[in-house]
Amino acid sequence: MQHLKTAFPDPMKDTPLVPGNESIVLAGGCFWCVEAVYRPLRGVLSVVPGYAGDTAQNANYKTVCTGRTRHAEAVKIEFDSAEITLGRLLKVFFSVAHDPTQVDGQGNDIGPQYRSAIFYRDGQQREIAAAYMEQLQRLGLFDAPLATQLEPLTDFFPAEAYHRNYAEENPDQPYIACVAMPKVEALRRLYPSMLN
Repeated sequence: MQHLKTAFPDPMKDTPLVPGNESIVLAGGCFWCVEAVYRPLRGVLSVVPGYAGDTAQNANYKTVCTGRTRHAEAVKIEFDSAEITLGRLLKVFFSVAHDPTQVDGQGNDIGPQYRSAIFYRDGQQREIAAAYMEQLQRLGLFDAPLATQLEPLTDFFPAEAYHRNYAEENPDQPYIACVAMPKVEALRRLYPSMLN
């Protein structure tokens, strides 16, 4: 994870808190880790690991792991828009969930399937994400440029059942202990008021 040069800001442009359910699809490396970060947030209704960026034909773990598809490991986050905004979810994405400056990878996980991407559902999501990325770049928070891609969401394919809630059910698995749990700990330390 890149070291931040200053405190992480709230987005200047954001969705209002209004009754309803919304969703966003985010990719930031291994979906086990990203899912683990978002599950404890107040207002998050569900987090489903899966694949975005390509077709149903090759939306399976074995094929996506080859890095030869356009899929990214991603999570679909369903949230209560009266409790949490898209901008707050993006703040967690850029500050805790992954390193948004690494191109086609996260740490030792290398390949386009581990890219940083926001799969936007509509023009509003794209506009808010793009504005926040510009805000972060302008403030010079990271040691390198953001590598996050903005991609239209064409479809989302849930991953195989054993991937769901993987980190919580396998906390002692070495990868989870070394990669996912420090992110969850950072979330708890930085944003205690956002947790259930």
